[in-house]
Amino acid sequence: MAKIDLDNLSIEELATLRDNATEKLAEKVAARQAELEAELEKLSQYGKPAKKSQATPIAKPKKDDAVKEPIAKVDSNKADSNKAALNQAA
Repeated sequence: MAKIDLDNLSIEELATLRDNATEKLAEKVAARQAELEAELEKLSQYGKPAKKSQATPIAKPKKDDAVKEPIAKVDSNKADSNKAALNQAA
């Protein structure tokens, strides 16, 4: 490949060089992509199609596992006053 002295090129020449390089790169990429797709097509006849792995299903709650009513907390002040009332009655 011939060396190009980029410093001596004009802006127009550099822009043309860039455009030509971009076009050539796109052509080579497309050609290589076509080669790879053809190779994949050939190889696909030898393998089974891969199955997609399925996520583990979420277990559904049973009726017994249903949310139960929370147990009410006893107010300690009420409990103490109730004990005192029971002790006085006794």
